[in-house]
Amino acid sequence: MARKVAIVGAALSDVGRVDHKSAFELHHQATSRALADSGIDRREVDGFMSHGTGALPPIELAEYLGLASHIDYIDSTGVGGSCWEMFLEHAVAAIAQGQIDTVVLSYGSTSRADLKRRQRTANLFFGNKGPIQFDAPFGHTLIAKHAMSAKRHMHEFGTTIEQLAEIAVSARYNAGFNPDAYYRDPITIEDVQSSKMIADPFTKLHCCIRSDGGGAIVLTHEERARDCANTPIWVLGTGEAISHTTMSEWADFTESPCVRSGKKAFAQAGVSPDEIDVVEVYDSFTLTVLLTLEGLGFCKKGEGGAFVENGRLRVGGELPTNTDGGGLSSCQPGMRGIFLLVEAVKQLRGECDARQVPDAKLACVNATGGWISSTGTAILGRE
Repeated sequence: MARKVAIVGAALSDVGRVDHKSAFELHHQATSRALADSGIDRREVDGFMSHGTGALPPIELAEYLGLASHIDYIDSTGVGGSCWEMFLEHAVAAIAQGQIDTVVLSYGSTSRADLKRRQRTANLFFGNKGPIQFDAPFGHTLIAKHAMSAKRHMHEFGTTIEQLAEIAVSARYNAGFNPDAYYRDPITIEDVQSSKMIADPFTKLHCCIRSDGGGAIVLTHEERARDCANTPIWVLGTGEAISHTTMSEWADFTESPCVRSGKKAFAQAGVSPDEIDVVEVYDSFTLTVLLTLEGLGFCKKGEGGAFVENGRLRVGGELPTNTDGGGLSSCQPGMRGIFLLVEAVKQLRGECDARQVPDAKLACVNATGGWISSTGTAILGRE
């Protein structure tokens, strides 16, 4: 048995500034909306996957969502922001082999509201009690690790800070078309470079925002998918890979493990990067986008700086990327993988209004966890 699998429901919860809902409520809102989008009854769901960090263990979430009594497959893989792309691969495998029929992937976080209330929300499932304990006292935390990688890329390949800044400018340009984006006012490369220094070479606008929000998708097999309420978006290929948590164990500071996860996903799908219409990738920092585009084969290694120039990543550009504004401008509640999938599905359905990529048939999604520590890649198609 090897059934085709499709995403048949996709939705966001309230996003942005959400002061009066808990993370549990955002999960419930996103899941309820995604199920309604699919036309699938809650009682049909027999698989559930969520990040399980902090105070949100997936069994409690499943119970809160009214799913627990009929869940036969559960996953809480903890790899940071790439969780949902890895969940996607696991869900597809389980559905394809007939272990289960319908799976919900869900996320909800009040990261911004928690910070406002002076509460700290844990984002990562790894590292804080392991090797990172020897780096953190010296300030060598997540941002500094990405900054070190950016410096290395600039040193080896001549990448300029203005080229990295263009990634943030393009993200803000795309956010201008998204009424749900946290920030929509245009910015310039000079704005990026004159914002507050965070970790050399990154200023504030090279870094993702902090917001609240959640999202969910629903997957099912081909027989059920064709009877759903909305156009099924087929999962054509997936891949996952991990790299490191300790910087001394990262063999190449300028290479993302998406080189491996992307190779697998593209091979399964039987397509190449030049056939992709829309790209949704993790943008915790401007560098993350650069390394991902190189690693997935949209340009050669070391050529990412020149590749992102001239508005190529903007809606209307040659390779529309992070069409909702990404984590740099739209929504980033701590882990962003689910938002990439929701946006890709909506683009392939033609539901994105002013930011819609015309006649989009193929989407590439890639999420990154930790400090370029893990990646999950998916190729999605309308047919």
